[in-house]
Amino acid sequence: MPEGDTIFRTAAALRTALAGEPLVRFETPRRRYAPFEDGVRVRSVEARGKHLLIAFDDGRVLHTHMQMSGSWHVYPTGGRWRRPAHQVRAVVEVPDAQAVCFQAPVVELLRERDLSRHPWLAALGPDLCSPVVDLDEVLARLGRLPAETEIGVALLDQRVASGIGNVYRCETLFACGVDPFARVGDLGPDVRRELYATASELLRRNLDGGPRSTTPGGLAVYRKSGRRCRRCGTPIRSRRQGEAARIVYWCPSCQAGSSAGTGAGPPPDSMPA
Repeated sequence: MPEGDTIFRTAAALRTALAGEPLVRFETPRRRYAPFEDGVRVRSVEARGKHLLIAFDDGRVLHTHMQMSGSWHVYPTGGRWRRPAHQVRAVVEVPDAQAVCFQAPVVELLRERDLSRHPWLAALGPDLCSPVVDLDEVLARLGRLPAETEIGVALLDQRVASGIGNVYRCETLFACGVDPFARVGDLGPDVRRELYATASELLRRNLDGGPRSTTPGGLAVYRKSGRRCRRCGTPIRSRRQGEAARIVYWCPSCQAGSSAGTGAGPPPDSMPA
């Protein structure tokens, strides 16, 4: 699943290709919307956590969420697509470029005035890819979760802070030496703040592209189950956590007090991670 840094870079590429340009073609093969009038332009492209918004100057906004399967590609006009046409979920074409969205589960054309009432977008916590993050707001939102929520589950909750996916969940917990199965209510305020400040730092470190890196040489624990921790030599462990059953990776020595956890899962009615 694309994380906040990936969506940030995708938005930057789409913005370069589309922003300010007149709309030549708009298609959503699986959804029907009122057609755009001639002369409508792409006004802006914005990432909000792991959501992507393409705004048009007629007041409508294309909202996409990639979840596990989706991606945006940019091609020159007439360029050959790298994926088959049956996977297309949206096409936004301007005179010199085509932006094509493949296999995104969430594709919807909204009125801009409705964004503040959207069940997912309106609930998003502060974007950790932003240059300035209101950590006080993040911590206030974290404090509203049930105290028994495991911190590894809470970090994926986009209502607390947006942008963290499974990679940054695992790498942040390792960097801060925190057990993924520790309960939020058992963590002090300094630890809570350190976790989200570290997640923001790691995300922002990777906004310019290139191989993702959270430590010299790449990643510390993510997808390294059974390998020896580069810090202490203990074999890295992994197991599924929460209702979404995402695999969390951790070092049981560096992340003191690691245990099998309780599998508490996220609070009800959570949005897609």
